Amino acid sequence: MSSIEQSGTFALGDRTVKRLGYGAMQLAGPGVFGPPKDHGAALAVLREAVASGVDHIDTSDFYGPHVTNRLIREALHPYSDDLVIVTKIGARRGDDASWLPAYAPEELTQAVHDNLRNLERDVMDVVNLRVMFDPHGPAEGSIEPTLTVLAKLQQQGLVRHIGLSNVTPTQIAEGKRIAKIVCVQNQYNLAHRNDDALIDDLARDGIAYVPFFPLGGFSPLQSSTLSDVAKRLGATPMQVALAWLLRRAPNILLIPGTSSLGHLRDNLATAEIVLPDDAMKELDGVAGVGVESPQH
Repeated sequence: MSSIEQSGTFALGDRTVKRLGYGAMQLAGPGVFGPPKDHGAALAVLREAVASGVDHIDTSDFYGPHVTNRLIREALHPYSDDLVIVTKIGARRGDDASWLPAYAPEELTQAVHDNLRNLERDVMDVVNLRVMFDPHGPAEGSIEPTLTVLAKLQQQGLVRHIGLSNVTPTQIAEGKRIAKIVCVQNQYNLAHRNDDALIDDLARDGIAYVPFFPLGGFSPLQSSTLSDVAKRLGATPMQVALAWLLRRAPNILLIPGTSSLGHLRDNLATAEIVLPDDAMKELDGVAGVGVESPQH
């Protein structure tokens, strides 16, 4: 069993969590819709993650929908005192598995209550508002009407901390005027580094940054570079991509997801990988190799 202590820790609201966590999205069926292919395996992955030291699990009640939260409850309830569960609201699933905005006050309120019920919690540790002006990436637009609803739920004691997902720096600044923001979840990886400046700004403010799609959108040439470095280090490309993120900034928290025990163990072993300076330099150049270059 690998130890994840070496990943370090960072503050998530009033809690301190290990920087290597677990994302539950892939526990649902294909397309994050419907039940898992193997119910028992899904429970085993969750239990082994926590037994291995994971104290930060990312989920949402619109995964499935309702599937991942009910699996988490079945596998882990009653929860250990040090386990932080982060969820998100602002979207819903259509009957055709589509991802749709769910921004009406009653939808946002219902979403928080659904998360609490399906996870069997009295209060959510962190709730991220998923901004859906463009489901595929951040797009400008005021988040005040929706975030105000979430802030009221926080005042009612149903939500301990608030985060934002799929947002621009302008929206984060707007959000800070409404509520204390403890984390930001956006797409970011070796190839897609539009948030480089934002990550550093958040680090200075003590706000966690949680990247998703750590291997998403790589060009073949970028993938080749990553694979070459991984081969030299005797690691997998995924492990190297995660190790680079851990070294990239101290406020980055990782939530790699998998429905496989083998992949879970590989992901958690990332904490023990030390990237030498020459590998970091080579990986830092990956963003400029592909089709897209980072926008600062």
